[in-house]
Amino acid sequence: MTTLQNSQQVAFLRGINVGRAKRVAMADLRKLLGDLGFANVRTVLNSGNVVYDADRVAPAEAAARIEEALVLKLGVAARVTVLSARQFSELIAQNTLAPVADAARLLALVLNNPADVQRLAPLLQQPWQPEALALGQWAAYAWCPDGVLASKVLAALGAMLGDGVTSRNWATMHKLKLLLDGADVAAPASIQET
Repeated sequence: MTTLQNSQQVAFLRGINVGRAKRVAMADLRKLLGDLGFANVRTVLNSGNVVYDADRVAPAEAAARIEEALVLKLGVAARVTVLSARQFSELIAQNTLAPVADAARLLALVLNNPADVQRLAPLLQQPWQPEALALGQWAAYAWCPDGVLASKVLAALGAMLGDGVTSRNWATMHKLKLLLDGADVAAPASIQET
């Protein structure tokens, strides 16, 4: 396993390729990030998950550059949240729901502004059973045993944060972690969308 590199980042594009709106081909997205000067650009699935090397570009600056380029080059407005490899590793480690939950029904809601976790803290006091909610420094975690469409936790988080959060299921987060840990992305077809 490779040690996390300081220059690696993970970008999450909110709301692309959901239904017919905001369609972005992953090849176009990889090219766009390459044109911005990012190296070793890899995508996971078709829903706006990108791992790349950013050299010395801070995550917030990378997010702003990607958002602007999406509009200017692809005509798509989408909120972008970027975490460094270290921040992403912390996000993974801070999920207290992961050991007991099915990865398809466990969501990580990545915060665009980490300070929003303070706004979410009162939600921990509410009874969500059979659902569950946990908070970390970079994300909220929601266990949705009856599915995401019926989730009261997700509805509450969405009402509080709007587009200030983007969600991914835990299986997708695991795939991103594999890329950051140096997995051979050419081998498993489920990791890289061509």
